[in-house]
Amino acid sequence: MTIEDQTPLEGTPLIKPSTTDHPLFDAVVEACRTVFDPEIPVNIYDLGLVYTIEINDANEVEIVMTLTAPGCPVAGEMPEWVQNAVESVPGVQAVNVEMTFQPQWGMDMMSDEARLELGFM
Repeated sequence: MTIEDQTPLEGTPLIKPSTTDHPLFDAVVEACRTVFDPEIPVNIYDLGLVYTIEINDANEVEIVMTLTAPGCPVAGEMPEWVQNAVESVPGVQAVNVEMTFQPQWGMDMMSDEARLELGFM
């Protein structure tokens, strides 16, 4: 079952929270920041394309991400780039990257750094 197949219950957040308290979280975020959308000079994390980073007790990482648009030319390659980047983090045992388009990405998901870099601030 994919995320698109699931109908969230009322009051359920559209984006599942990340496990920010895991010791590997910051290193996984930094690995995500090494991946760039080739059409935009900002990393995918600051663009807001990474929705959820979930890390379990076995140091297995589940990433739910999106693209700026469903027709993005690197849609087939981007998940592998993210997987390769995160697999290189010491301590990470396995990585699974899932793509979703729910909720749809919007410019309001960008970090302040990304907005500044792109001239929106």
